[in-house]
Amino acid sequence: MHPREGWSEGGIRRRPALAENAISRRELLGASAGLALAGLLAGCSTINPAAASSKPPLPRQNNPIKWPVYSDNKAIASGLEPEKGATLQLYNWVAYINEAVVKNFCKKYNCNYSLTTFNTIEEAMAKLGSGQLKFDVFFPTVDVLGQLIQAKLIRPLNHSYIPNRANTWPDYHSPFYDVGAQYTTPYSIYTTGMAWLKNKVNLTPGWDMPWRASAYKGKVAVLDDYRETISLALMKAGNFNLNTTNTSQIQAAGRALTQLSALTHVRIDNNDYTDVPDGKTWVHHAWSGDMATAASYLGNGITIDDIGYWFPANHRGPVANDLMVNLTGGSNPVLAHKFIDYLLDVNNAIENYSYYGYMSPLNGVTPQRLISEKLLPRQLASTVVLPDYFRRGIFQLELPPAAQSMWESTWNSFSKGL
Repeated sequence: MHPREGWSEGGIRRRPALAENAISRRELLGASAGLALAGLLAGCSTINPAAASSKPPLPRQNNPIKWPVYSDNKAIASGLEPEKGATLQLYNWVAYINEAVVKNFCKKYNCNYSLTTFNTIEEAMAKLGSGQLKFDVFFPTVDVLGQLIQAKLIRPLNHSYIPNRANTWPDYHSPFYDVGAQYTTPYSIYTTGMAWLKNKVNLTPGWDMPWRASAYKGKVAVLDDYRETISLALMKAGNFNLNTTNTSQIQAAGRALTQLSALTHVRIDNNDYTDVPDGKTWVHHAWSGDMATAASYLGNGITIDDIGYWFPANHRGPVANDLMVNLTGGSNPVLAHKFIDYLLDVNNAIENYSYYGYMSPLNGVTPQRLISEKLLPRQLASTVVLPDYFRRGIFQLELPPAAQSMWESTWNSFSKGL
C-alpha cells in the first residue's frame, strides 16, 4: 500500500514495515567507510596508473575541492535522446527510494528499471570496484566521492540534461566537496540530534543529555555508528571538530562513552524511529529522517505530542547528505541524467519523501508543505532540514588512515559487550 493511502485515525501516515530481513539505509552505517583506495583500484581497469600512487584529497568546508575531469572520462554530449527500450539500472541503499516514483519515471520515458540494493557503503564500493556490476545511477555518501572520481567509476554530469538542479538550495550549485557540482547532485539531507519522550523525561535537550539521564537507566541509547557516537561525546565536551585527528581528543571521547555506560547502562542501536515512539527508549541519539517517521510506530498510549526531536538552534551539529551520480559502467547515460533530473523535481521529491522520511534539499520542500500534505506531524517539524543547516552544520568526512584507525579502535573498546 502506498504510504499516502495508509492513514491512521489521527490523520498521520503509516509507512509500510520493512521485510523481516531488510535493513534500513542507516542501520549499518556504523561500519567503517574507509575502504582502501588501492583495493578499489585493483578492480578498475580504466584507472590511470599514476593516480593509483596517491590518495584523493580530503574535502572540508574550509577546503573546497574542484575535482579533475579526465580526458578519457568526460561528460556525455548535449542534445542526445534518451536510450530506447532500456532498462535503467539503479544501485541504492535498502528501502531508500519510493519505487512508485521510479515506476512513474519509467512510464514517462517508456523504459524498465532494475533496483539493486546494498547495506553498507563498503559493500557497494567493493562491488563497483570489481568491475563486474554495471549500473546507471548510484547513491553514495560524500566521504567516498574522491575514491569514485579517482577510480573513474563515475562520469562528470552534463547539466543541460538536469534543469531541475535549479530547484536545489544554492549551496548545492557548487558544494565544498564538489566545486561546480561537476560529478554530483544531492539526494537527501539529514541532521543528527536527540530524541526523547516528553512525558517521561524532564531534561532540557542538549549534546550532554544522555549523561544527565542517570535517572532513566536502561532507557537511554546511542546510535550504532562510530562516527556519530564518538562525535556526540566530542560535542558534549565542547569540541566541534568532528573530523579530528587528535589522539587525545578521540580517546577522551571514548572515556566519556564508557562513563555514559556506567551512568545509564546505555544501549547501542539504530532503532530510534521505533523504540522512542513505542516507549522502549526514553532518550535516544537520533537521525532526523528516522524520527520524521515516528508517528508510524506509536504504542503504549504514547501520542505524537510526547515525541521530541532536538537539533541546536544555532545549527552547529552533524549534518550529512547523500548523492546521486552517473556511473561510467552504465549503458544508459542519457536516461540516467533524466532520472537524476526527475528526482530533483519538487513534486517527485515529495512523493519520494512520503515513503522514507529523508528530505531532499530542494527549495520547494518546506515544513509547511510536508505538514499540509500530512506527511509530517507539526510536532516533528524540528526534523526538517533548512538551507542554513548546510552552512552552519558540521559534516563528518573521510579521515586520514591513521585517524580512521584511532576512531575505530576507540569505538571497538567502548562498544564491545554492550
